[in-house]
Amino acid sequence: MSKTVEFYFDLGSPATYLAYTQLPKICADTGSQLIYIPMLLGGVFKATGNASPAMIPAKGRYMFQDLDRYAKRYGVPLKFNPHFPINTLMLMRAVTGVQLRQPQRFLAFIDCLFTALWVEGRSLDEPATVAAVLAEHGFNPEEVLALTHDEAVKAALKDNTETAIKRGVFGAPSMFVGNQLFFGQDRLDFVAQALA
Repeated sequence: MSKTVEFYFDLGSPATYLAYTQLPKICADTGSQLIYIPMLLGGVFKATGNASPAMIPAKGRYMFQDLDRYAKRYGVPLKFNPHFPINTLMLMRAVTGVQLRQPQRFLAFIDCLFTALWVEGRSLDEPATVAAVLAEHGFNPEEVLALTHDEAVKAALKDNTETAIKRGVFGAPSMFVGNQLFFGQDRLDFVAQALA
C-alpha cells in the first residue's frame, strides 16, 4: 500500500501556501497520496499557547524574507499580503464545506483562495472580496457562504482542529507520514525522505 501525507493546513499561513505548492510533486515522485485536512490555526494557537512568528516584529521580518527565499528556490510566486494576519474562520469553514459537499471542486477551490491571498495579496477577511474571488473562479458565492453556516461543516472543522491538537500539532503547515509529525514548509525534504 502506498504511503500517505496528512496535510493539516489553514489558508492564512504563507508557509502553508509554500508547502501546498510543493507537496503534490513530492507525493507524485514518491507514489504517495496527499490527504488535505483543513483546520483552524487560531484554534490550534489558542489550545497550545503558540502564536504566529509575525507577532514578534524582528522574527516576522525575518520570516517573510526567509519565505521569499524559499519561493524563489521553488520557482513559485509569493507576495506578502498587506492584510495579514487574516481571520480565516469563514474561509476554513468554506474549505471544509466544499471538501465535504463538492469534493470534485475542492482542489480548484483551495487553489483560487491560496492564490488570492499569497499571490494577489487580496483581503479575504472581507466577505465582498471573497465573493468576488469565488465568482471569478466559477464558484457560486451564496452557495459557498451557506456552507459556512452548516452545522455539520462547523463540526467537521472543529473535529479536524481538535484531532490536530491531540496529535501534537502546534502550527501550520503540519504534515504526518504515519505517526511522524513534520512542522513547517522548510521540513519538506524530511517528508520526502520519510516517503521514499
